[in-house]
Amino acid sequence: MNANDVGDVLADICEAAAALILPLWRSGVEVLTKADESPVTEADQRGEKLILEHLARHFPGVPVISEEDASEFGTPDSIGPRFFLVDPLDGTKAFVRGDPNFTVNIALIEDGRPVAGAVCAPPSGETWFTKGGVALKRVNGGPADRIVARPWPKGSAVALVSHTMKEETAVKLAEQYGFDLREPMDSSIKFCRIAEGSADIYPRHGPTMEWDIAAGQAVLEAAGGSVLTPEGRPFAYGKASDGFRNGWFVARGAD
Repeated sequence: MNANDVGDVLADICEAAAALILPLWRSGVEVLTKADESPVTEADQRGEKLILEHLARHFPGVPVISEEDASEFGTPDSIGPRFFLVDPLDGTKAFVRGDPNFTVNIALIEDGRPVAGAVCAPPSGETWFTKGGVALKRVNGGPADRIVARPWPKGSAVALVSHTMKEETAVKLAEQYGFDLREPMDSSIKFCRIAEGSADIYPRHGPTMEWDIAAGQAVLEAAGGSVLTPEGRPFAYGKASDGFRNGWFVARGAD
């Protein structure tokens, strides 16, 4: 399996899951609460089942770490150098609120790095994915166009931040990272907006899980951006001993 050649397959799988999930959006779907108090819906569960079936058919024998399975059964104590990370519905809170910023995510990890990935936003029909070492975007299954992250626009840099971020926190981050404007946005779509050059930075000083961000990182890096620790070190995956939890990170566009 060549990582350069699997991104469009992952995009197809994400879009199939999106087609399953979208009719449940704004449908009054039942919301359950997981052990960590986060919400889960039938859309999460049905989307994950479809993705796991497709991955097993296309990539037999490659392990998969997926959000809902991990929530119910726990994460493995160890993982090999190659595996998939799946978040069938990133931004469940947005989905429940009726907001459009939720995504379907699949990433291939090799030796601690996301080497291929796809992200689909069901409401808009946008899909971002890696292919041949570059990042591409297509809408509603149309032709794919290459996307690239933009250089830092001095004086007008846009940060994407959580809806729940407190004002004083946002001000401190602006001072630390030098951005000028900010826009609240849910889910991994933040990575994709930076990858396509419509925003510049996503500083995350808070908890995430590996499956939340791996596909977005793959797309952003293929578009010329980066995801690093606040100290500027590479961001690692396969942290089985930590339950696949992430530390802080900063996603940025091109230098």
